[in-house]
Amino acid sequence: MASLHRDPEPGSEFLPPEHPEVLDFLGRDAASGFAKLDAELVRVLEDLIDVLIARQVIRITDLPAEAQNKLFARKNFRERRSSHALRLYGDSEDGILPTGLVEL
Repeated sequence: MASLHRDPEPGSEFLPPEHPEVLDFLGRDAASGFAKLDAELVRVLEDLIDVLIARQVIRITDLPAEAQNKLFARKNFRERRSSHALRLYGDSEDGILPTGLVEL
């Protein structure tokens, strides 16, 4: 009988979370690798659409309403998420760099 524990158990063997046997036990396989690649590709496509719109190659209204809604939802989510991120290199609204940093 196989089991998986968060904490060490006497007589058990430690395997890192990314070990193939752990992933197999959890029902995760190569498909999770594809999911990561798909997520990265979605980000690339999203950026590509932004560039095409900025260069006036296409208009957002050229896209189907469902696509527009999904793009706006992702953009709003990313903006909300980044607003909670640390601002380490002069991202302040006044444009002043933190003490000790020099703009190149």
